[in-house]
Amino acid sequence: MFVSLKKGGRLRGCIGTIQGTESCVAEEIIQNAISAGLRDPRFDPVDKEELPALVYSVDVLGEPEPAGSFGDLDAERYGVIVRSDERCGLLLPNLPGVTTPREQVKIALGKAGIREDEPYSMERFEVVRHT
Repeated sequence: MFVSLKKGGRLRGCIGTIQGTESCVAEEIIQNAISAGLRDPRFDPVDKEELPALVYSVDVLGEPEPAGSFGDLDAERYGVIVRSDERCGLLLPNLPGVTTPREQVKIALGKAGIREDEPYSMERFEVVRHT
């Protein structure tokens, strides 16, 4: 489950987990929302004054399934998980500016610190997005 924060239509934070870590969905959403606002390394922590301007969305991930090739992916319909050894990267589907599976996988590989010439596996998943 991932929680995304947007301000003025622009991403302000996004944090989530592939597998749940809390005892219930509500607690998972709360913890990921706090982390998205305070611990996303791409952004400064959210200030109290920004809270009224934030728009929240929650992406509930479906069960991942193997994807053997780029042909099994669709950047609008499926998110992607890439894995190599202990490294793992995930990218949600239907993101602005990400239009092809190759772009999607490249971004996920970068997030995981996996080079494109290394062996890696791919999985795809669907999401239910709540805004």
